[in-house]
Amino acid sequence: MAFDLALADRVRPLLRRLSGFEEKALFGGIGFLVHGNMCIGVWKEFLILRVGTDVADTLLGEPHFRPFDITGRAMAGWVMAEPEAVASRDGLERCVSLAVDFVLTLPPKLVAGPARPRRSRTAKPPARKRPRRSPD
Repeated sequence: MAFDLALADRVRPLLRRLSGFEEKALFGGIGFLVHGNMCIGVWKEFLILRVGTDVADTLLGEPHFRPFDITGRAMAGWVMAEPEAVASRDGLERCVSLAVDFVLTLPPKLVAGPARPRRSRTAKPPARKRPRRSPD
């Protein structure tokens, strides 16, 4: 199971009404972004929430929340809500609201244009051609 499709289907309508909302497949799950900033994710059976460090510290003191750590290094300001935390509509709406409230405080990310190839820092710049002198 990559991620809980039913949980994603419950989250989507709560975010769809926001301007700047988009979805992306991320980290083996699905991510919900607002104005280009990651807000909420669904990974396995967990709801991943970006709530900032103060709210994260509060939530981590409550049952059914744990640090967001899927790589061996917890991310500050993020939490994982266990299925019990979002089983009820009220619990899900609370979690989504906390994440949205935080992400709306962030500046929108600029839409990036097509990527330009980057020149290696060790590569030499192309040689300049010198104008040929005409024979006098």
